[in-house]
Amino acid sequence: MKIVNKCLFLLISLLASFLLIASAFAQEKVCNSSEDCANKIKEYEQKVNDLRGQQKTLASIISYLNNKIQLTTTRIIATEYQLKILAEDIADLSVKINLLDRSITDVSKILSFRIEATYKRSRLEPVLFLFSSSGFADLVSRVEYLKAVQRSDRELLIKMQTSKMNYDSQKELKQQKQAQEEALKKQLLNQQASLAQQKQAKQSLLQLTQNDEKNFQQLLASARAEMEAIQSILAGQGQETKVGEVKEGEKIASIIVGRSACSSGTHLHFEVAKDNAPNNPADYLRSIGIIWDNKPDGQFNFSGSWNWPMDEPIRLTQGYGNTYWASIGWYGGGPHTGIDILSDSNNNVKSVKNGTLYRGSISCGGGTLRYVKIDNQDSNIDTYYLHVNYY
Repeated sequence: MKIVNKCLFLLISLLASFLLIASAFAQEKVCNSSEDCANKIKEYEQKVNDLRGQQKTLASIISYLNNKIQLTTTRIIATEYQLKILAEDIADLSVKINLLDRSITDVSKILSFRIEATYKRSRLEPVLFLFSSSGFADLVSRVEYLKAVQRSDRELLIKMQTSKMNYDSQKELKQQKQAQEEALKKQLLNQQASLAQQKQAKQSLLQLTQNDEKNFQQLLASARAEMEAIQSILAGQGQETKVGEVKEGEKIASIIVGRSACSSGTHLHFEVAKDNAPNNPADYLRSIGIIWDNKPDGQFNFSGSWNWPMDEPIRLTQGYGNTYWASIGWYGGGPHTGIDILSDSNNNVKSVKNGTLYRGSISCGGGTLRYVKIDNQDSNIDTYYLHVNYY
């Protein structure tokens, strides 16, 4: 009877533990700060969308950039709150899993003892059990005792199965939350990188324009004029003169130092056109050690086999596509259709492939934009090299 009392006491204790754990599972965490961040994110998204189509002055672009910075900052705060909640949930789950583990261990010990006792009882002859009773009342009492023990064993087995199911469920939930935590950490790193790029973009704009509206308008007009000129060149409207055949790696020009027609400073604009349509030069040029001066845009990969049109080390000041400058309307809403580079070694420009060399020019921003073109042999691909002196 002492053994039964001990088993019942342990069972009651375990049931109390299960109730406490179940109560803890039912609790939900609410983070008001996360909700506040969500509302602010919607507010800044609306402001950014409203300002995107109004970028005609330096002040409006600075306002646009400031709101993008605030939007990204708020997203970072929201992600940090989510990470904090996940970390708390994971810690709580760890405690609950440990409690369940201990509960399973305790129930296992009791079940092991009960199974051993039941096995020993099963070896007694029923006749001996009958004759060992002092009377009918004693026999009935013993039968009820056996029934109580059997019920206790069944309840312990059910609790064991329930504990195991809860343990597996909470362990799986913890793994899911840990995976979410890792994903949020990566998201946070990306958001922090975007914020750094946005701040750098604002700083670059202020430095380039010297925070002066007149300078901004001049640069904006020059950039848009350059893009219109490039579109005209690809359409065959430039004034071109055939020079002759050139080999890959042969010097064909040198870049102009300082400002020139539709150029704010020393750089080579390199363009690749397939069937007269712009293509991404990164798909053609081989991978080398680039010096990335396009900090607002970040880095990207070069996956081609062509040699570069300038000697290493090469600085890349703007990439292809929807670059930072393109995103603020620098090219009238269109993309940047080439890459801008310069060499720390010299100003020589080389042909990237064998082909026919043409010297060209076109009016741009009140001046003349000079370029050279290589009509690549056995290919529908042409390469263009802008802002150069002829060689």
